[in-house]
Amino acid sequence: MSNALTPGARFRKALAENNPLQIVGTVNAYTALMAERVGHHAIYLSGGGVANASYGLPDLGMTTMNDVLEDIRRITGAVETPLLVDIDTGWGGAFNISRTIKEMERAGAAAVHIEDQVAQKRCGHRPNKAIVTKEEMVDRIKACVDARTDENFFIMARTDAFQQEGLEAAIDRAQACIEAGADGIFAEAVTELDHYKAFSSALDAPILANITEFGATPLYNRSELAEAGADMVLYPLSAFRAMNKAALMVYENILDKGDQKDVVDLMQTRMELYDFLNYHQFEEKLDALFANKKSDQ
Repeated sequence: MSNALTPGARFRKALAENNPLQIVGTVNAYTALMAERVGHHAIYLSGGGVANASYGLPDLGMTTMNDVLEDIRRITGAVETPLLVDIDTGWGGAFNISRTIKEMERAGAAAVHIEDQVAQKRCGHRPNKAIVTKEEMVDRIKACVDARTDENFFIMARTDAFQQEGLEAAIDRAQACIEAGADGIFAEAVTELDHYKAFSSALDAPILANITEFGATPLYNRSELAEAGADMVLYPLSAFRAMNKAALMVYENILDKGDQKDVVDLMQTRMELYDFLNYHQFEEKLDALFANKKSDQ
């Protein structure tokens, strides 16, 4: 059933109704279906997830806008849950960023975050990142805001400045992005709860905490993050990592033992899969159509 609200309006509604709003990574349409069915109010498409899962590439800015759009369309075609999308550095200058925003809206995304790394970017939790000047990042935000056609489309500024320049410089940069029109701040690779408190106290905009595994940020609980002032908590690749671990165990077990008996308990059953896909409703419709054809003969 279609939703009367735009994707951006649905994202803002979810943000207003959840403190903090948990946003879970979905690498494809089926994982989005599962996240929606269990009750999540917002989902996420990671640039690293697209590179890793869809193209078998590292998260080093090697995928294009069109690569990401294809995955967005598949996800937004399957679920109504608002989708936050990682658009890396926007794929170019002001005109490219403008086109990116328009294409994101057209594909059904609800929100995006754009970052202040240089175009030849790295994973946010890796060393040796380089960032553009505050002025260039502000220009990126202005290009995003100017390009959106739905005023509810949510534009988030991600800053990687904390690791490079420290807390005060990161907050100063975030403030400049808000003044340029950013709706929220993604404080990347922050390490302490007190740092989130500092962002929240200094800024009049929602703050996102990226709680990614094996990164620089400890795996804080959502209640801890809420107390520290985080309005959104992102789990970008948690399910993807779990899926990968399970798949590897299955592949190795089949090779080593000649069958999959020992790893069946790791698997989703056929009936569970069918339930998430509404398989039987489709099949009943198919049966009804063929029954009508036979009766017409």
